[in-house]
Amino acid sequence: MTHAEESKFVEKRLSEDIPTLEAEVVELTVERDEAMLKIRQLRNDEDPKNGVYYHKEIFQLQQDKLRLDVEIKFRTNKINRINLGIEEMDTSGGVKNGFLF
Repeated sequence: MTHAEESKFVEKRLSEDIPTLEAEVVELTVERDEAMLKIRQLRNDEDPKNGVYYHKEIFQLQQDKLRLDVEIKFRTNKINRINLGIEEMDTSGGVKNGFLF
């Protein structure tokens, strides 16, 4: 995959607005909780005796839940960086001067 192709998959930059980020976190949390409930429901509805399995749906929902966890974490970290006044690409003075520490 070329760099140009990879850039198509990169999600747009996160907002710099804390209320927007907090609203997105709430939406994503609700979506994640719904996925978790659906996973539990599908597991309860499985009936191995009668050959009723929902492994594909459960797997997909688990993948969605993990994705949502990461999206929530990205936004929470962005809020924390904004609150602390840290730039995303801000490096320490030592690194700028060629020293790691």
